[in-house]
Amino acid sequence: MINSINKRLEQYTVKRPQEVLLVTVEVDGERDEVAIFRGFSSSLMRPTAFDPDVPVIPQKAIIISIDRLKSPFNPESPQYIEQGLSRSAMQHLLTEAKV
Repeated sequence: MINSINKRLEQYTVKRPQEVLLVTVEVDGERDEVAIFRGFSSSLMRPTAFDPDVPVIPQKAIIISIDRLKSPFNPESPQYIEQGLSRSAMQHLLTEAKV
């Protein structure tokens, strides 16, 4: 079974706990922002399921961009490592992290 992008991003943040990922996605024509930190995903714009097995970023989601930030995440003063990464650029980092 192929790991979903959601699980791979979560695994990345487990291996890199000093980072928070802020993922902008589009699902069924609606935009969402998802924060991923230490293996957990949470939508910043809509309710997040209590069940951790329910992916916050579904397979059908279109990833618009991914920002890498220093943790802890402070929305009033974010500290960006890298902004506006594409899914393919993030794929390289996931491969480096072996997830």
